[in-house]
Amino acid sequence: MNVASPPQVLPPVQEPAPAPMAPAARRQGPGAFAVVLIAAVTALVVGGVAGVGGYVLGREVDSVASGGQSEVQLLPQSGADSPDRAPDSIAGIVTSVLPSVVSIVVEGKTESGSGSGFVLRSDGYILTNNHVVNLVKGGGDLTVVFSNGDEVSGKVVGTNVSYDLAVVKVERKDLPAIALGNSKAAQVGDAVIAIGAPLGLEGTVTSGIVSAVDRVVTAGGTDDLAYINAIQTDAAINPGNSGGPLLDSAGRVIGINSAIASLATNGEPGSIGLGFAIPVNSAKRIAEELIATGASKTPAIGVSLDTNYSERGAKVREVTAGGPSEKAGIEVGDIITRVGKRLIKDATELVVAVRSYAPGEQVDVEFERDGKGMTVKITLGALPNKS
Repeated sequence: MNVASPPQVLPPVQEPAPAPMAPAARRQGPGAFAVVLIAAVTALVVGGVAGVGGYVLGREVDSVASGGQSEVQLLPQSGADSPDRAPDSIAGIVTSVLPSVVSIVVEGKTESGSGSGFVLRSDGYILTNNHVVNLVKGGGDLTVVFSNGDEVSGKVVGTNVSYDLAVVKVERKDLPAIALGNSKAAQVGDAVIAIGAPLGLEGTVTSGIVSAVDRVVTAGGTDDLAYINAIQTDAAINPGNSGGPLLDSAGRVIGINSAIASLATNGEPGSIGLGFAIPVNSAKRIAEELIATGASKTPAIGVSLDTNYSERGAKVREVTAGGPSEKAGIEVGDIITRVGKRLIKDATELVVAVRSYAPGEQVDVEFERDGKGMTVKITLGALPNKS
């Protein structure tokens, strides 16, 4: 029986760095495997056409040699003019939005790879995933490739590992900024479009629907674990799509494509119709803070949780002295069952629920103590920035 693995961040399309002294070859377009496949298909097509051409030519020669006449019968075909596309069609939306979507090529000290991103502001600020740019954290080169083929050197302005987000800056003043939507408006069944560079194939467009909202997703490793209150979609998302936009039917960004679930195999993860995007409402706040200060805040309620607790709710293991929960009256052993309007099933969902808010916001928190239900208001604090 096929078993689905836990959701994982989409790795940037990676390849080993070239040996010293050899110039690094940037990933532009299809990866090596894709090139081989495309080349093979092209060879078959060319071979087939050559064969057909030889067959037709042979018939013409035979016909002339025998004194007969031949006549080419032209088949009806439409003109080269492209039919009109409605602005709210997929083709219309993509035509408008594609100039705002970029590919990001990173070359670290030992590895290189590529991902996606999109223009936030016309003065050169671009949003992507932290795990896309993480390869150059210790040094390296980052190049932003635009839909028209322009390549511009970029630098990382700031990152937030907890949300798996990063802002990149390029020295351009005339960029087409993408329109931001509101992820709270997303409903299951809404049409969505994903744009990015899966496997290095820049400007790839896929479409689908919103499959779920408020999906609890943890992705990444020990040092870069992100908790995502995700929008789930069945639009095809693959490695290299990371950081690209998930658009609503009006062409506005409602999410940042970041993770997928894949069947348990030993190979590289691929799309099985279970993709996850960071809601744009959270990403917008993080991006604004990163652009302004180079750092951003992650909300917290000031407790540690018992991850071995298996019943419904999140059990408090420790309470931070002087933190938001202590001030509100939360105690060790309390079982938190609701944050705002959201029911809490386990410790992970509590973390995801809290991170859907911003530091300083006040939320209602329900909990049980000795079988008795209680509700308090907690003003959220902030974790130290982890970048």
